[in-house]
Amino acid sequence: MGIVESKIKELKEREAKILQMGGEKAVAKHKATGKLTARERIGRLFDPGTFQEIDMFVTHRCTNFGMETKEIPADGVVTGHGLVEGRPLFAYAQDFTARAGSLGEMHAKKICKVMDLAMKAGVPVVGMNDSGGARIQEGVDALSGYGEIFFRNSNASGVIPQISAIMGPTAGGAVYSPAMTDWIFMVKKTSYMFITGPNVIKAVTGEEISFEDLGGAMAHNQKSGVAHFACEDDADAIDSIRQLLSYLPSNNMEDPPAIAPTDDPRRVCPELDTIIPDNPKAAYDVKKVIEAIVDNGEFFEPHKYFAQNMMICFARLNGRVIGIIANQPKFMAGCLDINASDKATRFIRFCDAFNIPMLTIADVPGYLPGSHQEHGGIIRHGAKLLWCYSEATVPKLLLVTRKDYGGSYLAMCSKHLGADMAFAWPSAEIAVMGAEGAANIIHAREIKGAEDPAAKRAEKIVEYDKLFSNPYMAASRGFVDAVIVPSETRSRLIQALEVMVTKRETKPAKKHGNIPV
Repeated sequence: MGIVESKIKELKEREAKILQMGGEKAVAKHKATGKLTARERIGRLFDPGTFQEIDMFVTHRCTNFGMETKEIPADGVVTGHGLVEGRPLFAYAQDFTARAGSLGEMHAKKICKVMDLAMKAGVPVVGMNDSGGARIQEGVDALSGYGEIFFRNSNASGVIPQISAIMGPTAGGAVYSPAMTDWIFMVKKTSYMFITGPNVIKAVTGEEISFEDLGGAMAHNQKSGVAHFACEDDADAIDSIRQLLSYLPSNNMEDPPAIAPTDDPRRVCPELDTIIPDNPKAAYDVKKVIEAIVDNGEFFEPHKYFAQNMMICFARLNGRVIGIIANQPKFMAGCLDINASDKATRFIRFCDAFNIPMLTIADVPGYLPGSHQEHGGIIRHGAKLLWCYSEATVPKLLLVTRKDYGGSYLAMCSKHLGADMAFAWPSAEIAVMGAEGAANIIHAREIKGAEDPAAKRAEKIVEYDKLFSNPYMAASRGFVDAVIVPSETRSRLIQALEVMVTKRETKPAKKHGNIPV
């Protein structure tokens, strides 16, 4: 065997050893929990045969507590790049079989390197988190590593899409990097996130709570809103990430990927002509409206379980990607509240950052009343919605289907906040408030002094209803561009999007605004 051949043989042996990860026993224990290994996750994320690993041979250099004798394959994280549906992507996957995927100095440097390369190339980055946290033996070097990652998360925000998959434990400082990324996927029953764990909480406060109830996938998808997707297993999470990427541009200088349309742009939607109930207090499912309008009835919905009175999703109109923000009458009558405002706001900012046109579907009776909302800061949170619609420069379309009252009318991408094209169905009611409340206020004295107050009140409600509970007053002022037949909505929206897709708008020069966070 020649010298070169022996060197190649040595390379292959070194690679083979690292590919064994934490060893047969550790891998078997990991897989027994129902989880994929880091390398299996990487293999499923990328198109077959396209992943190219970098920094395979990186090792830690810690000499504390006997660490100089400890080998950690790939220092507990697999990093590299490849293709997803033919488009480039950088990714890292923490390896729980290798020292519990703990983050030390070199582990962090590997992650920082792929983030730096992703920024240089203008390519999305996906991080798959499965780690015991900071490598305590490395002390402040581990903390430094987290800080370097956070700094890069901030710099990359709004430049390249950043996606996090929580596929195991993520605790303490480790949770902040995912929180700074655009999208968080969690796996039911096998992943969790929290700042302080159940044991610390019990010791400090006396409260007893399980890992799952404190920081499991459903806790963060349903209650905190920290996570955007709750997946059945690792494979489902990775497949969902691939689906999300199909709607996103690679960076903020590109448009989202358009595809050849497979649905007739002039298709009428007769079901929409009867979807609004005769009873103004009755609910309907806004998802049915979306399904009728978008290409092939297909949409991809983040935050499915959080603030369900507001719906957000990605879809396509004639092959072009759009982001949809819609009040959901099925929950809380579609009222705006703190969580709904936050949910919509973050989605609006993401769409605007990555050149994704927006469609807003409004059916909103107002902001949710109550001291809990007021003391929780509904003024501040609700102001975010006004702020971000006003700030957004992508094409903005508005469709009013039914109620659109008061301040919530303004907040749901009204013309006054920059809607480029505003459409309303004949069932739309654009007014300061509902007819009953308005009649009670405007005609209070007249009703009180009438021989039959109930009859007078009913008369004034009808009077107000005819005057204001319709789209025509707003249309007469130019605040609605067209009142349209519901079944023609898809065609009208597509034509509006096609004409506005080349929109260019600039805002006053400034470092950044002071958003009411």
